[in-house]
Amino acid sequence: MRLDEGGFVRILLSNDDGIDAPGIKAMEEALLEFADVWVIAPSSEQSAKSHALTMHKSLRVVQRDQRHIAVGGTPADSVYMAIHHFMPEPPDLVVSGINKGANLGDDIHYSGTVAAAREACLLGFPSLAVSLHIDFSSNHDRLYWETATPVACQLAKRIHADGLPPLTLVNVNVPNIPSEQLKGVCAAELGRHHYHSLVDERIDPRGKRYYWLGGLHEKFSGSEDTDGSLVERGYASVTPVRTDVTASAILPKIARWLME
Repeated sequence: MRLDEGGFVRILLSNDDGIDAPGIKAMEEALLEFADVWVIAPSSEQSAKSHALTMHKSLRVVQRDQRHIAVGGTPADSVYMAIHHFMPEPPDLVVSGINKGANLGDDIHYSGTVAAAREACLLGFPSLAVSLHIDFSSNHDRLYWETATPVACQLAKRIHADGLPPLTLVNVNVPNIPSEQLKGVCAAELGRHHYHSLVDERIDPRGKRYYWLGGLHEKFSGSEDTDGSLVERGYASVTPVRTDVTASAILPKIARWLME
């Protein structure tokens, strides 16, 4: 594995849970074993912000030290600013996470964790998103970050050594179980993640309506080899994701429509 002049791989680490989240701290500690790590991440939780960029208001930052910067914006803002402004040299690799909660199947379209990796990918840098799958319907006081970090570090090293195709990122989900219970790490296609529908209407003390959106996990669908099914069965899933989402197979059909 190629190292930079300082003897380490240069990694930009971000997330959507915020710079003080335990997942990003666990990931930083593990990456420091072989990398020069820059932590540039949102100052507060930005979950489900997807790939939003802040275009219509100013952004504030707090530079805690040279390599730890809190950005008052979204995950995509953080990666964009890190690469274009704060880092004196570009990163060799961008890692996002570890997220508290899975980003499986359809979740990748909403996820700020995946968006941070996607932004890096769009800017031309290899990137990796890492999430810990938690069963929120049961007691999850114990979070096994130490199960996810070796998986993430191994993949970070391989991505850095072997590279990725253009416009491709890697999305990783690891079950929240002790490392000795992890059954393995599997390459996986995206499945579908289904949630119970919920629009919860409430009334505030002044008599005005307000709403909470989003129901709890219902099920994963897809074959046994898709990401959600694998993680539920105790495997870590590794999914390559392309940013080019053109439905190329039906371009000829669209062209025929336009000629009629």
